[in-house]
Amino acid sequence: MTRITEQLVGLRKRIESAAQSAGRDPDSVRILAVSKKQPVAAITAARKAGLRHFGENYLQEALAKMPAVDDEAVWHFIGPVQSNKTRPIAENFDWVHTVTSIRIAERLSAQRSVELPDLNICIQLRPPGAAERNGVTEDELPGLAAVVADAPGLRLRGLMSIPLPGDGEQATRSEFARTCRLFTALVDAGYPVDTLSMGMSADLEAAIMEGSTCIRIGTDLFGARAYG
Repeated sequence: MTRITEQLVGLRKRIESAAQSAGRDPDSVRILAVSKKQPVAAITAARKAGLRHFGENYLQEALAKMPAVDDEAVWHFIGPVQSNKTRPIAENFDWVHTVTSIRIAERLSAQRSVELPDLNICIQLRPPGAAERNGVTEDELPGLAAVVADAPGLRLRGLMSIPLPGDGEQATRSEFARTCRLFTALVDAGYPVDTLSMGMSADLEAAIMEGSTCIRIGTDLFGARAYG
């Protein structure tokens, strides 16, 4: 058993326990392996362990690694999207979790090849009272959701949130609950969304309790340092 396989066993036990506490099916929670700063060997080990979805924050690093990984891997961009980098993101990724503006959405739409499947989009929410953080406010969300849903080459899948660090478990869970409420509002408005990208290594239980369908895990899979 490899190190990543051992880590994965423990991670799945945590997911199963949290899902059971929430009255959910553990299979309803996807593991997104956050592979930023990890070498190809680590991603290959994760693929052999059965993981398929990988999250990258840094465009050039991701583009350098992608050709060395098999074609069945699914690539998620989870870092801030800069306007001058939308084209390679649109051309090479399967998902973007961090769309925060109409301008970015329109650029991704225009630059996504018609020969590729639609680019799966999550809109990133900004925590209340955190103007310095990336993301949209509750008031901005409906307009951006409408643009993404109507944009050629894009598919609106749901929402992504990152609670403010250091606020404590109650505040973290409150932010996840807010994200779930806004997700439900999109469903009620008729959007066929299905993804709540919430939770990381330290707070995955709280995220699953509040409805997360995609947890972004780096440390608890690869360790604090590069796999080796």
